[in-house]
Amino acid sequence: MSTVAVTRDVIYRTRGRGHGEVFRLVSPSGLGEQLKPFVFLDSFGGVMSEFAAAGGMHPHSGIGTVTVFTRGDVHFDDPDAGSGYIGYGGVEWMRAGAGVWHGKELSSGRSERIHGFQLWLALPAELELAPVDSQYIEASDMHQVGPAHVIVGTHGGVTSPIRAPDGVNYLLVTLAPGQLWNYTPPAGHTIGWLALSRGSLSGSAKASNGELLVFSEDDGVIALQGGSEGATFVLGSAIPHPHDLHLGYYSVHATAEGLVTGERNIAELKEQLFSLGNRQRVSGSTPIYRG
Repeated sequence: MSTVAVTRDVIYRTRGRGHGEVFRLVSPSGLGEQLKPFVFLDSFGGVMSEFAAAGGMHPHSGIGTVTVFTRGDVHFDDPDAGSGYIGYGGVEWMRAGAGVWHGKELSSGRSERIHGFQLWLALPAELELAPVDSQYIEASDMHQVGPAHVIVGTHGGVTSPIRAPDGVNYLLVTLAPGQLWNYTPPAGHTIGWLALSRGSLSGSAKASNGELLVFSEDDGVIALQGGSEGATFVLGSAIPHPHDLHLGYYSVHATAEGLVTGERNIAELKEQLFSLGNRQRVSGSTPIYRG
């Protein structure tokens, strides 16, 4: 006797807040409470050289950051990880853990314009003050299952090389016009959402460029179909984060004590950073200061 898979409903949709090509879709004090461990998501696009010129050194602690590009590419340069290019299917991962200052490791690549997503993952209590860990994986070294690049976690029998916490999947997907695709989350992944970078989706999860969809919290399949232009999007699923969020300006921690320690480490690193002087901070090999 055959069974019909239960599909998840769309229970919320948003275009976030922003202007131009930069939009805040998830924030730790807002939708991140519902979607944790996914606590922050920015959709960004434009001319990469302008982003690089405007960007400055800034701190994080207690989170993992995941940056992917849906159009164009960027150059990465990290004294500990080497250099190369990240385009569609590649990823920058940084476990901020005990504290880090960064912001100059990505610069213009071979394309003038880019679009991408930056995601923050709330780390579990046992990792919120772990040593900083950075990875830059080019697309050729990432795994693909059907239309999905496995950015974080395990899907379709393959596991991402990113050293992220267990219980989280994050995929980068492109569907052709009319293409049907079902995502079956692992057991316990009751958190599910997607954010559309380009094109549209039809069917029960109808969506257009720029929308974020949140799915019902159950074990059902997420059933998707590319619209008339096809669709490119990121999709996340996870076991719910069991801790209350403790928020700093650039930090999210699983415990109040962790936040105090992380922000103290950030302040100490800031003294080291600014003691070097502006010229050394922004030229030559990219400085990344790790707690």
